[in-house]
Amino acid sequence: MATENSFVQPAVPKFDGHYNHWAMLMEKFLRSKKYWIVVENGIPVAAGDGSSADAQKKQTEDLKLKDLKAKNYLFKH
Repeated sequence: MATENSFVQPAVPKFDGHYNHWAMLMEKFLRSKKYWIVVENGIPVAAGDGSSADAQKKQTEDLKLKDLKAKNYLFKH
């Protein structure tokens, strides 16, 4: 029996030759996982020193991790 906290994981869209449809499904999937930001904006190059350098480095590392996770979904299937 399902509980209120359980949910079904969305399936990773598989490319079947219809690129436009697959791209739309993949964008929706990556947005739901909050990885679309790295597709849209990429990973910024960290520049500069100062007190915000640690925060910027942490943000860059988080974006790199999201990028790797998004690529994992793309190449998994």
